[in-house]
Amino acid sequence: MSSSLKVNQLTSAKKAAKQTGRRKDGPKPTTEDELIKKDVITLDDVRGLESITKGYLCSPSDNIYDIEFTRFKIRDMENDAVLFEIVKSTTPNSKDAQSQETASITTISDDRFSNSGRFVRYQFTSNFLKLKTVGATVEFKVGPKAINNFQMIERHFFRDTLLKTFEFDFGFCIPDSTNTCEHIYTFPLLSPELCEEMINNPFATKSDSFYFVDNKLIMHNKADYSYNAGL
Repeated sequence: MSSSLKVNQLTSAKKAAKQTGRRKDGPKPTTEDELIKKDVITLDDVRGLESITKGYLCSPSDNIYDIEFTRFKIRDMENDAVLFEIVKSTTPNSKDAQSQETASITTISDDRFSNSGRFVRYQFTSNFLKLKTVGATVEFKVGPKAINNFQMIERHFFRDTLLKTFEFDFGFCIPDSTNTCEHIYTFPLLSPELCEEMINNPFATKSDSFYFVDNKLIMHNKADYSYNAGL
């Protein structure tokens, strides 16, 4: 069974507060060390982080809903050009299919922490920083448990500077289903000086992707980015 939806970025702070319960005066600043001591980590908890995390705030075993991401595509919303697409292979020992014309993607595993598949490295050309809006289509499967209030917060940093926070609501997912949705990312306006710094410092741009069900963190993925492919 499958379903699909398109999810727009929550651009209005008022709308975000209404839909995700954010306090009008903003979340309380917090640290990674404080959060890893908590039994339950919430949406507001990660909103209060002021830097990229060094580790993971939950373990793979917290994904009790058996959520598995199987396809990911990024396209330029202005001309509909596909920047890249990756599909998880179902055949053992075969490589994932992906487009490498404008970008490449690498999944990095660290068996010491059982983090296989939770860290991804993206390599884009410098033209990616000129994009205004992209659509990110994700396909994912869920297990036998129904999922209520499935939400994601994705936070992008360059070094210690927060570039932007994106928030998306997947809503309800029925058991044993395959779901497809497209997240619309509107990028912040970056100065030429900052873009040059990001190009000259590959993988200093990083992101945390936090996934919640009923306001409880169940998945945490990380990524880093370079913008000097082809140079």
